[in-house]
Amino acid sequence: MQYTLLQQIQQFELYLETERAVSPHTSSAYRSDLAQLLNFAVAEKGEGVSADDVDHLLLRRYLAGLAKTSKKSSIGRKLAAIRSFFRFLVRRGILAKNPAELIATPKKEQRLPFHLDIDQTTTLMEAPGIDQKYALRDRAILELLYSSGLRVSELTGLNIGELDLAAGMVRVTGKGGKERIVPVGSRALEAVTEYLEERREYPISEALFLNSRGDRINRRSVARIVDTHVMRIAAFKRISPHTLRHTFATHLLEGGADLRAIQELLGHASLSTTQKYTHVSIDRLMEVYDKAHPKAHTKSGE
Repeated sequence: MQYTLLQQIQQFELYLETERAVSPHTSSAYRSDLAQLLNFAVAEKGEGVSADDVDHLLLRRYLAGLAKTSKKSSIGRKLAAIRSFFRFLVRRGILAKNPAELIATPKKEQRLPFHLDIDQTTTLMEAPGIDQKYALRDRAILELLYSSGLRVSELTGLNIGELDLAAGMVRVTGKGGKERIVPVGSRALEAVTEYLEERREYPISEALFLNSRGDRINRRSVARIVDTHVMRIAAFKRISPHTLRHTFATHLLEGGADLRAIQELLGHASLSTTQKYTHVSIDRLMEVYDKAHPKAHTKSGE
């Protein structure tokens, strides 16, 4: 029996969720990317199209169409999803070779991510006013995002039991289900403590941050919270919760923190990811070298 491309994609999604145990966010991204490929393949080959009908020429036509409306970073992500899907089919013996391996990943645009300076960060942390509903919750969210550099998915997944207020630590479950311990600053601890005292009406919920209905808060709600307070103070351009993670890493780097330590705090598997994330410049690396290397400066007269 030959499966259709739709059925093969569904098998791959099941593999991701059961064997790879990827996060719901990652699973959703794969599903969306492969659904777009499926629609294109069906339009070209018909409803009964299977993975055998998808060659590198079809993939090139698909990606060429995306190039008209999508950023290179988006195309690169979709190509990575396609490669993973066909690699899965090769490993299962369904295909002899991966047609996506012949296609080069488009070079990403070199953009420096936006981060807040110290004054802007302070202004944003103080934005939730006491006259506002949910002000304590919003301030606790902002402070914790900045204090500990959490991904928004990590923040929304936090349970009360994972936060040690006495030790000033939080246990975070990151990508791939990997756990790490991250320090929590004094201001963030204060904000979270005040918020927990206020939300005693929902004592049975293990989730740390709740929405207006008493359910665990989601990613979109956190994005709206950040957006709301940025708009209120109108101090800088629109930002996302991820901007606070980037700001956390940048401020640590500027304060002299070691890249390896920042890597651990962020939960990055690769140090190269941390370097890109903190936009380490050649000037900055040279400055560190000049200060730290014993042979960085020659002796006078040499």
